[in-house]
Amino acid sequence: MSNPSPLAGGPQGPEALRPLLDTVLDALHDGAIARGGPLPAGGPHTVTTRLRDVIGDPLPHHGTGPDAALRTLVQALAEGAADPADPLCAAHLHCPPLALAAAADLAASALNPSMDSWDQAPAASALETLVTDALAHEVYGDTGHPGQSGRPGQSGRPGQSDRPGQSDRPGPPGHPQALVTTGGTEANQLALLLARESHASEGPLQLITGAGAHHSLPRAAWLLGLPDPVTVPAPTGTLDPAALDEALTDLPGPKLVAATAGTTDAGLIDPLPEIADICEHHGARLHIDASYGAGLLFSPTRRTQLTGLDRAATVTLDLHKLGWQPVAAGLLAVRNPADLTPLTHHADYLNADDDTEAGLPDLLGRSLRTTRRPDILKIAVTLKALGRTGLGALVDQVCDQAQEFAATLHAHPGFDLYDTPTLSTVLFRPRGAPDERIAHIRRTLLTQGRAVLGRARMDGRLWLKATLLNPHTQPGDLAQLLKLVEGNTAR
Repeated sequence: MSNPSPLAGGPQGPEALRPLLDTVLDALHDGAIARGGPLPAGGPHTVTTRLRDVIGDPLPHHGTGPDAALRTLVQALAEGAADPADPLCAAHLHCPPLALAAAADLAASALNPSMDSWDQAPAASALETLVTDALAHEVYGDTGHPGQSGRPGQSGRPGQSDRPGQSDRPGPPGHPQALVTTGGTEANQLALLLARESHASEGPLQLITGAGAHHSLPRAAWLLGLPDPVTVPAPTGTLDPAALDEALTDLPGPKLVAATAGTTDAGLIDPLPEIADICEHHGARLHIDASYGAGLLFSPTRRTQLTGLDRAATVTLDLHKLGWQPVAAGLLAVRNPADLTPLTHHADYLNADDDTEAGLPDLLGRSLRTTRRPDILKIAVTLKALGRTGLGALVDQVCDQAQEFAATLHAHPGFDLYDTPTLSTVLFRPRGAPDERIAHIRRTLLTQGRAVLGRARMDGRLWLKATLLNPHTQPGDLAQLLKLVEGNTAR
């Protein structure tokens, strides 16, 4: 009698998975064909009703069996998906993941390492160390802090202790490190936490951001019980250095300035070297949210746009944007590993002192999460397969697409272009259309299932936003996008 519930791991796991994968792949294909575009037509009510009809009872008394359940649910999800692999799905920093990375993610799910103790993730923990060190080096180069140990020590927090041998991280003292996170939001929250703890004896930490900073930063300040952030004007979409200098001049106590390398609305990069100079002058700590822009590190021609990145105490990266990874694939690079001390945590069943002293690596200080997936695997496979050159070529492709699309809009009599794109985001609007019409056009295209465009408010006006993250997009696709917008513009 065959086992009705085979497992994904072990020697028999692949054979159990193989027929199920065929079912999944067929269902993904059939769902995409049935959808017939970048997202399902009909709007929220229609999509919900259709899904409810297909699924029926989500918790039946007797199950349907694996093949039927997989086919039904995967096809329904694919049919009702906003598919970033469709060139007309271009609203958000929502990338089409590489097939290679998705395949690696399947292996991570099948093996199911948990990154909270070495005995649950022996190879995965070593892989995470190797890859995060390499990515930290991309951010900081050979920057180090001689005389400072990369080994977290006592922080005085509950459940923490000065634990000899707690870190087996390679490299010289002060070697920059990177932590794996679920994305930019978690990385930004960690950056604020580390800054707060580094300056805990000096009083409440004051966060200073530009007006275009990501919403996760003030939210993190709220979560951590910090004062309301000081918001510095960004009249051109980027943080104004003169206004920052003025804001810092009479501001008491410890200060954290959060700059942005790739704003969500327009893909703009703050003047990082000037901001770093001002922070240095005022003794303020610098964090750079490069969730979007960090992909430029791989481009030999665009890397210089991130000059000054290595002067930040912490840097957020997010490779499920310009890295083409399935969610989640965030990181926080940390210049001085001594800043990681507050994350040191002791739970005897995971990192007992005698185990650590005997040489078992301690993983709890790598995250605020306990159980976490080996998200590093898909990143590692992508880096190994494509290398810096291959990833850089993808980055250049989508940024070049944005430049070409902007040139088309600039020459088009029916559209206004916000500005030449810095990354791969293009803001545009039908000439003469009021904001209400812009919003209506976007919602109409969504409801029809014909195109997914974002929205951004810049210069006091509403703009349509095309975020180009699909390297397979062709000029004809973008021409079709403009025709769809034109077709819904009132004459």
